[in-house]
Amino acid sequence: MSEQIKHECGIALIRLLKPLSYYQEKYGTWKYGLNKLYLLMEKQHNRGQDGAGVVCVKNNLGPGTAYINRFRSVEQNPIKDIFDKVNKPLKKARRHNIDIDDSEWASENFPFAGELYLGHLRYGTFGKNSIDFVHPVARQNNWRSRNLVLAGNFNLTNTDELFKVLIELGQHPKAYTDTVTALEKVGHFLDEENQLLFRKYKNEGYRNNDISPLIEKNLDIQNILERATKDWDGGYAIAGLIGHGDAFVVRDPWGIRPAYYYFDEEIAVVASERPVIQTVMDVHAREVNEIGPGEALIIKKDGWISKEMIRVPHKRKSCSFERIYFSRGSDKDIYQERKQLGRLLSPTILKAVDYDFENTVFSYIPNTSETAFYGMMEGVREYLVDWKIGEIQKKNGSLTNEDIKKIISFEPRMEKIAIKDVKLRTFIADDASRDDLVAHVYDVTYGVIKNDVDTLVIIDDSIVRGTTLRNSILRILDRLHPKKIIVVSSAPQIRYPDCYGIDMAQLDKFIAFNAAIELLKETGQEAIIDSVYKKCKEQENLSKEEMVNYVREIYKPFTAEQVSAKIAELLKPDDCGAEVEIVYQSIENLHKACPNDLGDWYFTGNYPTPGGNRVVNSSFIYFVEGKNERAY
Repeated sequence: MSEQIKHECGIALIRLLKPLSYYQEKYGTWKYGLNKLYLLMEKQHNRGQDGAGVVCVKNNLGPGTAYINRFRSVEQNPIKDIFDKVNKPLKKARRHNIDIDDSEWASENFPFAGELYLGHLRYGTFGKNSIDFVHPVARQNNWRSRNLVLAGNFNLTNTDELFKVLIELGQHPKAYTDTVTALEKVGHFLDEENQLLFRKYKNEGYRNNDISPLIEKNLDIQNILERATKDWDGGYAIAGLIGHGDAFVVRDPWGIRPAYYYFDEEIAVVASERPVIQTVMDVHAREVNEIGPGEALIIKKDGWISKEMIRVPHKRKSCSFERIYFSRGSDKDIYQERKQLGRLLSPTILKAVDYDFENTVFSYIPNTSETAFYGMMEGVREYLVDWKIGEIQKKNGSLTNEDIKKIISFEPRMEKIAIKDVKLRTFIADDASRDDLVAHVYDVTYGVIKNDVDTLVIIDDSIVRGTTLRNSILRILDRLHPKKIIVVSSAPQIRYPDCYGIDMAQLDKFIAFNAAIELLKETGQEAIIDSVYKKCKEQENLSKEEMVNYVREIYKPFTAEQVSAKIAELLKPDDCGAEVEIVYQSIENLHKACPNDLGDWYFTGNYPTPGGNRVVNSSFIYFVEGKNERAY
């Protein structure tokens, strides 16, 4: 993607199913689990640049010993910072000639030698880049089975409602965030479950010392999660650890946010992406399974692993943006889907260039659109195969060998035009600096475009704000002096805000929305803006279940092609000599390419949860009223 969009967080959970001595003997290190945690986090580094955190829970330690240890960081390289801190005691022990390869010593003395690990990578959509907002978050208690640690990839749209429920329960939450709300909600029902079991065993005549192990053994995690998530509106994949050694990962009933797992007799692993587990554990894709919508993977202290239904699954609305951009393209399904997105665009592109192959150069904006480019070129070549057959048939046997060779060898022109300066991209971290320096993020390849003759077709995976296109890419491409630049988006027009974990919350940040507003003004239909505003305001006091997405009416008077033409007009720099055209993917083709992941609310406004309609209406109200605020 040519623009930087903050998006979903990443989770990594590991449960070792054997004693540490087993891994020392088999793999030569008791750090087997810790090393796997590090790899899972590094392989998901794209999911977190605001911060990271890890937690280790030790089983079977006696009273008076810390059995939960946590490090979090908001440093520039948080994963490195965390694991430097984690390993610091080992370096100190080595200097004192302690045998740090002794698993028994490690279990007793090293804070992160345990059986249960949870790692998190944060891409903040709420709150500042502060350590207070970094997961895992913890709820502490003197009873092991009441200690709770959570880390997740989620956004809840009804935090205000859930916050009020906590107040009504008599709690005093320390912050008004969905993270704290989720932690306290699960924690409340964890406490209730503990209390219920305590009374049960107390009535049966057990002593207090004997009751704690019984509670830990029989804690009903499924019941806790069913009650805690009952009123949650949003997308979530949330991992939790309980102090005595139980663990879980629960996923929203629409399957909006992703979660995958693998286990064998030695280890259980959960992560946000399938290929990450494949790579780290060296296993086949068929061995990595998805936690289904509304399901929870539950791992008990004794190692028993089960998948339980927590919420009744709704129609699957897994995020299609995951497939287009956010997830790793090395996933076997995502790779093919991205190619298909490009392939399905080829008929529209060929029409846009008037089938002029001699004067058209095809390319892509690195790096995530490269796969869609391969698919686009496959579609172009498929057309050319038919053209070649037709050319040969037309001559009816009168072709010379030279003529046949010329037809058969004819290929589309494709070049690597845009080159990304990775070091500079990393350096440009804050918005203010990016505005000044963004023009230098890309370089171009000179000498392959015929001046004022060639059309340059360049594919990107999506066009959200269009800022980088206008301020950088189009200006740089224009230096090559093409006659025309066609920018192709493998995603449809992004028209509506997200509220489930991706940082796209404000309508006026979307170039498609701005284009529609301009078209309404130009065509004398500004009354629609006022009408939509009034309808949104009238819904403010309704329950989210009663709300309707009236923002759709902003786009209704225009075709997708009209909006695309206005986007091209808005994005073309004043000093750009080439003609500029924007081509977007269609909704129909999006669903053809990603048939199992139909979450398309960014493009269609079809929100899977009622809270989505409230967010989009609020976002429009803020736009009209000039409020620079998030709508959730």
